[in-house]
Amino acid sequence: MSEKIDIPCKSGVNAAFFNQTLTLSDNKFALVTGACSGIGLAFSRELAGYGYSLLLISNDEKRLTEAAEKIKIDFTVDVIILCIDLSLEDSAQKIFNFCEENNIILEVIINNAGIFFFRDIVNVRPELIETKINLHVKTPVMLCRLFAGKMIQEKRKGFILNMASISGWMMMPGIALYSSTKSLIRCFSRAMRHEILDKGISITTVCPGAVATGLYNLSSRYMELGVKLAIIMTPEKLAKKALKKMFRRKKEYIPNAFLNRFFIFIVNIMPDVLVRRLKKKIDALYQ
Repeated sequence: MSEKIDIPCKSGVNAAFFNQTLTLSDNKFALVTGACSGIGLAFSRELAGYGYSLLLISNDEKRLTEAAEKIKIDFTVDVIILCIDLSLEDSAQKIFNFCEENNIILEVIINNAGIFFFRDIVNVRPELIETKINLHVKTPVMLCRLFAGKMIQEKRKGFILNMASISGWMMMPGIALYSSTKSLIRCFSRAMRHEILDKGISITTVCPGAVATGLYNLSSRYMELGVKLAIIMTPEKLAKKALKKMFRRKKEYIPNAFLNRFFIFIVNIMPDVLVRRLKKKIDALYQ
């Protein structure tokens, strides 16, 4: 039976440690953002299967605690949960400070947290625009900067996986902010990779199409049909394949590469009038 221990934290975040026998300094950790559900939870469980202790991060404390307890039952690893809003300006620095204070040595960083909505940009509240930019861009960039810098300073190897999207190649109305932030993180990841690869740290960019999570608010009927047709990928399958690419230090992974690249090509050659008609059809799905 695992024990939950509250961790005194100067960083101003809520934290708890699910421990059986090991101490923090004994293990190398993997950090996963957006870890309480969907792709983030699948990454967390897969990494636990590799034997990594986990630092799981989300702003949903209840679901994060439940996920940690289940992982601790299923795998013999230590699990720390950190409840923090990753859209806040200083969230990356708080996570870094927390790891420094508690001697948590990270070898793997999974920047997965994200939000999705289909809406014209003029109808998006300014504060929600800022939230998405911080969550998709600023926090992942700063986590890469802070922890890669620490790894280089201490001459340690490391693996970073950043979640982008095939939408990063598309200029689709309704997801203008989502696709542009994913495009930025893809370009950033591939450029930073060249800066740090010779120092023993690799960055892998994952660019999935549709994944069977609640992110897109699709009905269960459409979700099940998409999985059966291999148009939509399960989180578990994505996590398993993406981590294999990351540990092989591959620069990029596009699930269902032929299908998704074909889809990117079709969208980008589509006449403008058809793009607007398609948007109206998608609008109807989200009403």
